[in-house]
Amino acid sequence: MVFIKLIFNFADFFRGNVNHLDEYQIAFSGLNSGTHFFDFRIGNAFFEQVQDAEIIGGKVSAAVTMAKEERMMDLHLEISGTVSVSCDRCNEPVAIEVKGNERLIIKLGDHYYEESEDVQVIPDTAHKFDLSPFLYEYIHLLLPIRRVHPEDKKGKSKCDPEIIKKLEELSNSHIPDPRWEVLAELKKKS
Repeated sequence: MVFIKLIFNFADFFRGNVNHLDEYQIAFSGLNSGTHFFDFRIGNAFFEQVQDAEIIGGKVSAAVTMAKEERMMDLHLEISGTVSVSCDRCNEPVAIEVKGNERLIIKLGDHYYEESEDVQVIPDTAHKFDLSPFLYEYIHLLLPIRRVHPEDKKGKSKCDPEIIKKLEELSNSHIPDPRWEVLAELKKKS
């Protein structure tokens, strides 16, 4: 997970006004044991804080249910919304819907470390937990592998028409490597 790297490189991961990210912290030290609910709204300002982010912007909500015990917190996150990323085909922004559930367990221990992918340990002296790097990672993991503009009702791509035209020109001008023809002949013989 990104968590360990973020502890030491938090300033590298987020740029600008770190105070903006305070709203994604859960202050747990004053909370009683039991169930607590948090609702986070994640917008363009959040994604602008992340350096070298694939996500350009978006509007996402994260409903967090936290079961707090004496030395552990079990967080269940329901994430849904829309983010904007660059299209893999034309490089123009495309809106992608994201929706999913995640679970994160926070334990109190001696120091920061990652016990497993879903279990993080933070120091006993901590009084709040920064959820922002996890929110970004969970949203990012909800993105599909292929991110392209959808097709219209006629089956035509909604990508930038000039880029599509140029791609078609380049694919038609491709001269196949003759070595592949030799391999194709071998395949036909077998």
